[in-house]
Amino acid sequence: MKSIVLVRHGKSSWEFDVSDRQRPLKQRGMNDAQLVANEFIKSNAIPRYIFSSPANRALSTCKIFVKIFNLSESSISIADDLYDFGGESVIHFIKTLPNSYESIMIFGHNHAFTSIANIFGDKFVGNLPTSGLIKLKFDIENWQNLKQGTTELIIIPKELKQ
Repeated sequence: MKSIVLVRHGKSSWEFDVSDRQRPLKQRGMNDAQLVANEFIKSNAIPRYIFSSPANRALSTCKIFVKIFNLSESSISIADDLYDFGGESVIHFIKTLPNSYESIMIFGHNHAFTSIANIFGDKFVGNLPTSGLIKLKFDIENWQNLKQGTTELIIIPKELKQ
């Protein structure tokens, strides 16, 4: 069995004249990431392997989760393949993971994450919003055999504020 937790980066700011990779989180993005991380920690299923896109907004979101999980920032691995908006590079990244990795968490971008959730999950997701989290579970032993699995958990920040 394998599982993937996909987390879309928090709401980012367009106020600064910086490259796309350098765009920072807005305060709302930070707050929503904290809400989702605190909700996810209740599942007692924190993956051992955590990966992030190198983009500032994704890595900042990842660092918020890692802090709430009481882990060191050194537990984060940055992967250029995760700076992907279509999903092909993310899927390639997943399929080339060591098979000893049972459970992973990835911080990245849309439309890649919505597409991956719909290709490999069993619940349709119209759009994974910023700071949204989806956990997918697979009945496979080898990441190269990635196929449709089950959508085990969806956490949307807006739903935690109601």
